[in-house]
This record gives sequence, structure tokens and C-alpha cells, in this order.
Amino acid sequence: ALGYQGAEKSWWKKSLTAEDKKIRSPYNTYLNPGLPRGPIANPGLSAIQAAQNPTKSPYLYYLSDPQTGKIIFSETFDNHNDNRAQYLGI
Repeated sequence: ALGYQGAEKSWWKKSLTAEDKKIRSPYNTYLNPGLPRGPIANPGLSAIQAAQNPTKSPYLYYLSDPQTGKIIFSETFDNHNDNRAQYLGI
């Protein structure tokens, strides 16, 4: 919604201001509930290739530790539930 950021040489502004969040656009999810009506961005070639050729892994579940941001992986649903209790208090 903000357009190309010339100073940052990027389409993605690093730090949004309160004024940025007020811009009227169907893509402004600060003002409009739910998902936008169309694509937000297109995946890059490396993301497409990764989806076509996923890395083999025994992990089926994951969560993010809200304190550290660390990703916690689990092989079983029971282990995942244990991690949810430990890291999320659920």
C-alpha cells in the first residue's frame, strides 16, 4: 500500500509509523479486518523450488517460543502438546 521506498531501496518499509497504518487501501490490514481481496506478494523462485522439493524431516509439528522466537519442532502430536504446555501455557 505504501509503494516503493526509494530511501530504503525496497518495496517493504522497515519500520511502519502510526501514519503509515492509516493509509486507505484494501491491503491495509490495520484498517480492514480479514485477509486482503487479492495476493499480498508473490513467492520468489527459491520459495517455489523449496515447496517442490521439501527437505526430508521427521518433524510434523512446530511452534514459536513467544519469549525467544525460537522454533520448537516435534515429531509426534503428544510431544507437540507437551511443547505447547511448556512454551505457550496451553
